[in-house]
Amino acid sequence: MSGRVQGVYYRASTQQQARRLAVAGWVRNRPDGSVEAWLEGAPDAVEALLAWMRRGPAGARVTDITVTETLPRNDADFVVTE
Repeated sequence: MSGRVQGVYYRASTQQQARRLAVAGWVRNRPDGSVEAWLEGAPDAVEALLAWMRRGPAGARVTDITVTETLPRNDADFVVTE
């Protein structure tokens, strides 16, 4: 995700939404100011989380999301990483 996505509680809010939707994976800040995430779960739940991530929490301004499909890693939880 790019735009105003760092310093606005984006990662922690994403974690809360992911856990609510039973989506596993992780989210982290990137040095270029964007945010990167790995999502896996039921297709409808992942799509719902992506829809939320396109808006983000109050204060965020998401300008772009790039989605790439890959094989699952079988993560058990959703965590915020560095």
